[in-house]
Amino acid sequence: MIRGLGRALSRFSARYVPDPFVIALLLTAVTFALAWGLTGTQPLDLLGQWGGRLAGDALTSAEGGVWRLLAFGMQMCLILVTGFALADSGPVRRLIGALARQPRTQGQAITVTAVTAMLAAWLNWGLGLIVGALLAREVARSARARGVSVHYPLLGAAGYTGLMVWHGGLSGTAPFKVTQAKDVAELLPGAGVDVIPLTQTILSPLNLTVSALLLVAVPVLLTRLSPPEGERVPFDPAAVPAEEPAPPDDRTGPAAWLERSPLLSWGLGLLALIYLGRYLSRLGFDKADVNAVNLLFLALGLLLHPSPAAYGRAIARAAGGCAGIILQFPLYAGIMGLMVASGLVGVFAEAFAGVASAGSHGPLTFLSAGLVNLFVPSGGGQWGVQGAVVMQSAQALGVDPGKAVLAFAYGDGWTNMLQPFWALPLLAITGLKASQIIGYSAALMLLVAPIYLGALALF
Repeated sequence: MIRGLGRALSRFSARYVPDPFVIALLLTAVTFALAWGLTGTQPLDLLGQWGGRLAGDALTSAEGGVWRLLAFGMQMCLILVTGFALADSGPVRRLIGALARQPRTQGQAITVTAVTAMLAAWLNWGLGLIVGALLAREVARSARARGVSVHYPLLGAAGYTGLMVWHGGLSGTAPFKVTQAKDVAELLPGAGVDVIPLTQTILSPLNLTVSALLLVAVPVLLTRLSPPEGERVPFDPAAVPAEEPAPPDDRTGPAAWLERSPLLSWGLGLLALIYLGRYLSRLGFDKADVNAVNLLFLALGLLLHPSPAAYGRAIARAAGGCAGIILQFPLYAGIMGLMVASGLVGVFAEAFAGVASAGSHGPLTFLSAGLVNLFVPSGGGQWGVQGAVVMQSAQALGVDPGKAVLAFAYGDGWTNMLQPFWALPLLAITGLKASQIIGYSAALMLLVAPIYLGALALF
């Protein structure tokens, strides 16, 4: 029954959920209509709130509008590309190869893939996505060579599970965007929210418990979803696109030597780590922000690649994954500007507080964030749109703000198992189709819901 439900949800998503950019356009139109109808703000005023206020003849991004999240969008791109480049380094690939040779059964293959993907995504969601994809492919390839029967689509779903836990980890957008006053002012204008240290979100007993439970439950549940041996789809080498080798370079001279020598990149990586250590020792790790995480992964990537040229090629391969962020974040910023400036955030927050109580705020936030994620498949973009509503309603009900942030984060990651937007890099690496993995990941999504809801109710 669970598998059938997963297939039904996958078919529904394929038929009725359009491209995320189309959804962003539709949400813009819906927000205009709601702001006009519920707040009485005039259309031309709404247009100004969407585009940003005029200062003379120039737009000032500091006043909001479509350009407000340019720096935030760049941070999200860097999370993706630095994580990808780290996963693409020689040492990490060798580690993946060593792990891939360990499983002797289907259950072991699923466990190794899922646990590794989730741990990597807890560190950095871009790292987890690529490590999960590479490991799923290499585990299946190694199993085929050794005659171990594995179901390749299920391994692909296991490699994607990191996207379910990422928002409670060290690259989680919402927890890291409330540790600094400047970020709170940028993304939650007028919400009256104080800074929230990581000890109240990512490092809290609630989040550590949820993360530990998922590490245990996910591989167990995926193993139970495994089809009988006779129905398993094996790894097909022909379906996996061949990786293009680095272009030959027979140049000589100082420029070529500098590009191939590790001295500059390793030197910068070490300096970045020294700076980061001093920065965090003064600030305190519990107040670290997204920039600190990105600097850490930039430094590690520089140190693990053999040359500046090799690191540059890895970044170039990762950059295509930023297309959705670059295109959609200005629209999310415009939506946020409309909601805040028109007073629509306050209307939504009051309505949410009216149906919720202090005890039900967490579960309702979790479910609503999961629903919104199907239409805004970016944790950063969704926080920009929904964060102020979540925090204002929590404040009105006297709910712990750290718990409210985590409830949002859990809901955002939870329905990634039904939304295939971030699975695109994984599908390209594994040669699988979305329809082959979403049925399993959607079933997993339903099965782990009690973990999130139970934890939010108990803590």
